[in-house]
Amino acid sequence: MSKQTCECGHHNRFGTVICEHCGNPIGQEGESKLLNMRYEGVARRSQTYTTTLIDKIWMFFSSVKVGIWIIVLLLVASSLGTIFPQEMYIPRTVSPAQYYKDEYGVLGQLYYQLGFHNLYGSWWYMLLIASLGISLIIASLDRVVPLYRALKAQRVTRHPNFLKKQRIFGKSKVEDEEQAFSVIKKRLEEKNYNLSEENGNLAAEKGRFARWGPYINHVGLIIFLLGCMLRYFPGMYVDASLWLREGETAVIPGTNAEYYLENERFMVELYDESDEKFSEAIQRSGGLVVKTYQTDAVLYKNENVNVVGEELDLTEVERHEIRVNEPLKFEGFALYQVDYKLNELNVMSFTLEHKDTGEQIGRMDIDLYDPEPVYDLGDGYQVEIREYFQDFYMNDQNQPSTRSKVPNNPVFIFNMITPDTPDGEVSFVGIRTNLEPLGENEYKMTFVDVETKHVTGLTVRKDYTLPFLIAGGVVFMFGLIQGSYWAHRRIWIQRIDGEIWVAGHTNKNYLALRKDIDYAFEGTNVEAPVDQIDEEEKNLEKGKKEEQGG
Repeated sequence: MSKQTCECGHHNRFGTVICEHCGNPIGQEGESKLLNMRYEGVARRSQTYTTTLIDKIWMFFSSVKVGIWIIVLLLVASSLGTIFPQEMYIPRTVSPAQYYKDEYGVLGQLYYQLGFHNLYGSWWYMLLIASLGISLIIASLDRVVPLYRALKAQRVTRHPNFLKKQRIFGKSKVEDEEQAFSVIKKRLEEKNYNLSEENGNLAAEKGRFARWGPYINHVGLIIFLLGCMLRYFPGMYVDASLWLREGETAVIPGTNAEYYLENERFMVELYDESDEKFSEAIQRSGGLVVKTYQTDAVLYKNENVNVVGEELDLTEVERHEIRVNEPLKFEGFALYQVDYKLNELNVMSFTLEHKDTGEQIGRMDIDLYDPEPVYDLGDGYQVEIREYFQDFYMNDQNQPSTRSKVPNNPVFIFNMITPDTPDGEVSFVGIRTNLEPLGENEYKMTFVDVETKHVTGLTVRKDYTLPFLIAGGVVFMFGLIQGSYWAHRRIWIQRIDGEIWVAGHTNKNYLALRKDIDYAFEGTNVEAPVDQIDEEEKNLEKGKKEEQGG
């Protein structure tokens, strides 16, 4: 791009509005409007380089409108994600597809199919967050780099056109300029202005650091967004559920099969109804009130985790009684006690019985979590499990199905093979259910016994992103305070053609700047400058009154 040459001879970058050397407005000599000092009139990359693909991408993401639209899309998507519960908040034991369909009908099914059930982990939501981060980075660099360069290189002596086009401007004649300057400098120093002098001219400045407040906000947001995105990197964030029956050992989610947990025992302690202190509250609750519940857990480490094909080699690491607010912690993980289930069905026992004689043949103990396909009862008697529905219900097609893999309502379809019925007889058996769907049978399955176990519900937490989120929030608040409670104020006082010209600029709160100037000029013969916007409004109002009077 070609350079732009000011009348002072300085070569400015293409797109510069205010000369970097003298402050003369480039291409605005005949215009009377005030200068736009938002970015000190410097050339921004997004407004000067527009030809290549990289330029167009830079232009797109540097636009404030694009950033706002990305935020709007994120807000709309996040709002839609709150219509129904996210997958992390539904029961872990049910199928998400079936849950949303059964609970919320067609809308729930559509909600699941569009991926809103796992909104914050979906690829397109992550893409929106990444786009917002890119927009913040590019928009900040596009503005902060030229702004920093312009503020660092600003001079004391400015072109008359620069002074005349400031919002605060005035000029006056003074007999003793040196005395006036001496008083003004002293008063400005009292107001904590930094003073610079050049060729008898004076520039006062304070609060420059306030200009960086919005960009520090951006840095805080970028750090915060980085923390959000790191949650989807392996090993950075874990929030999972772990259900363990008594006596069961299972791998801890998020540990890559390195750590296992055993539930040795689960216990629940209730408040004593005879205790006068709690008896009234227990009666109001209408039943038993849990005082505490805990899991006697054993933590194991798998020594063969990195050896392919080898069996588990578990070494005990720690024993811990996990209670509410007393988690088991190890290597950044924390296991919290959050839920439980008492007397969950674990084993159901049946015998094969001849209906006419009442003769019972053998006994089969069915592990409801891992049933055998065939149970051999000896002497030519065996029972096959054709179908097993752990949590039985009839679906929309009026066919047997299961809501989950937890045996809340177990139902079996048995095929009973005996010497009398070598082709087998089909029986539909569940809790208080014993049907013969293909006609009357000679044999039946008779329920004998059931074994239950307590189940503990634990939440597995690991969060290495929290420092990023906290740091991002702190940096953002610092930038917010910095940009909100301070203002960048500048005052230029120059001697031009026997007069003293005064101009002032601030990025906000011009009333405070006027008060500083009035205080500095008090007791001198230098006339306080006027607010040119106020003067324009007064002139317009005066013109309207004259027209009405005429």
